[in-house]
Amino acid sequence: MRKKIALFFLAFLLLGTVGRALAQIPPEDVADRAKWEEFLKTGKLIGQEQIVDRGAVTNPWVLTLENDGVTRRALWKNVEGRPKGFIDSWKYEIAAYEMDKLVGLNMVPPTAEIRFQEDRGSCQLWEESEMSLLQKNENKIPVPPGLKTVNWNKATYLQRAFDNLIANEDRHAKNILITKDWRMILIDHSRSFRSSKKFTANLIFTEKHKEGPKLMSMLPRAFVEKIKGLTFEMIKGAVGEYLTDDEINAILVRKELILKEMDRLVKLNGENNVLYD
Repeated sequence: MRKKIALFFLAFLLLGTVGRALAQIPPEDVADRAKWEEFLKTGKLIGQEQIVDRGAVTNPWVLTLENDGVTRRALWKNVEGRPKGFIDSWKYEIAAYEMDKLVGLNMVPPTAEIRFQEDRGSCQLWEESEMSLLQKNENKIPVPPGLKTVNWNKATYLQRAFDNLIANEDRHAKNILITKDWRMILIDHSRSFRSSKKFTANLIFTEKHKEGPKLMSMLPRAFVEKIKGLTFEMIKGAVGEYLTDDEINAILVRKELILKEMDRLVKLNGENNVLYD
């Protein structure tokens, strides 16, 4: 694996093919989201394999689906309750995807509810990635020269803002994926949408983070405006039955905390250094 990743990085250096700013799913893929949601719901199951004892807490299934000559893999899970002492739910996977669409984040792969082995569960389109953030860090792979560091940082700040909004207490380097063209993809949101006081009194990613300061240092103006415009009715209409009213209200509390933090950063560093178009 180390050799593969090292060769991959070297290839990028030699070819100079890293030009896309890392932060979003490409516009053409965003436009196709409805198509992929339908694919997940109607695709014919032609293969299945359960992920067991590979560091996957929820023991999900990798399903191979086919429709009209198109074959793709997808990750299906139906975790519910407290299997490892933490509240886990497949419903949060779908809610996270719907929230991603609602705020225009475009970093969570298409996800839909389907039945597998007679059980309800979430099914997420498999995003082909070159490595996880953990592998990048372990192998000390720097951001390629063709991609400005600021673009990588912007993607990281977006990740923090989104996880703050949905109260994702299980974000770690293994569930942040990096594609071949150095885009950041966020997966695994089954431990999100907390509504206890711990997750409504404070945000997760702040200067007081347990691993050291992790700020939302820069965010797109349009993204902040999307968050500012969130209402109970809007969120309920997007997530449906997948979140309770208490969980939705907790999102709205965290919305205000995020806006307050962004106001603080603007006053501290100047608007043009914090918000960008």
